[in-house]
Amino acid sequence: MQHYRAPRWLIGGNAQTIWPALFSRRFEGPAPRYVRERWATPDGDFIDVDWQGSDVNVPLLVLFHGLEGSSASHYAQAFAHRARARGWRYAVPHFRGCSGELNLAPRAYHSGDFEEIGWVLQRLRSAHAGPIAAVGISLGGNALLRWAEEAGATAAGLARAVCAVSSPIDLAAGGHAIGAGFNRQVYTRMFLRTMKPKALRKLAQHPGLFDRERLLAARDLYEFDNVFTAPLHGFRDTDDYWSRGSAKPHLHRIRIPALVLNALNDPFVPAHCLPRTHEVGAFVTLWQPLHGGHVGFPDGRWPGHVLTLPEQVTGWINAHF
Repeated sequence: MQHYRAPRWLIGGNAQTIWPALFSRRFEGPAPRYVRERWATPDGDFIDVDWQGSDVNVPLLVLFHGLEGSSASHYAQAFAHRARARGWRYAVPHFRGCSGELNLAPRAYHSGDFEEIGWVLQRLRSAHAGPIAAVGISLGGNALLRWAEEAGATAAGLARAVCAVSSPIDLAAGGHAIGAGFNRQVYTRMFLRTMKPKALRKLAQHPGLFDRERLLAARDLYEFDNVFTAPLHGFRDTDDYWSRGSAKPHLHRIRIPALVLNALNDPFVPAHCLPRTHEVGAFVTLWQPLHGGHVGFPDGRWPGHVLTLPEQVTGWINAHF
């Protein structure tokens, strides 16, 4: 994947982001079919986990989705297809409120949610006999890396390897990028279109949780995080959240094989903020292809497919199984 080049008919980071998500083929043969399992959380809430496969002795691939994603996201279906082809079990744990049903607690999810990642992996490890690896997409990848950083040497007891795809490991740089120009008009509006109604439903659950008028006035993710994400999850404000939640400053602390994959033309994650080899530890592998967009990496003839990404990533993971 480090040598990936986009098809000639799909030029630029935005096209390589939008087209694959909407139109490119996600799987071959029948669509992935999941079995849903609901887990009660220690704080009286729940998360929903979608499963493919039931053999507890084969390798298990866990996918942590991105902002407002789910097991139905194009990348989740593509990884489901690849896991099935390899004979692996596959699980997609949904972050709070992302499975189609609003969660119960006065919280949601965030880019630095490493405690939640650790709890999920611990529960998976206790029920699965085969080796486990985890892939995090965008927000989920940053949170996954933050878990590996915090866990240090103990991470090896839960996972053989981790991979972060198109993750904003410098949250401030990513946040400012998505809040400007074309990104603000297209991607920011797309995210806020679902995030604001969910936040208002959360306010109806827990009156007084935050200022409704300030939330309605938010026009970018910085303002939304100031009103909602940061205070609900123990951060002083957006700047504190983005600083403490970013994985980039702590990559040297990782003690299990970790792949960090970012396209240099990702409209959400500026190339200038990506780490260099000398900035990460010996356990971290950096793949930074010129093309790919944000969780795009389309391949093949028009209309293309998104199967090369999971093929390459699971190939890297398989070497650590």
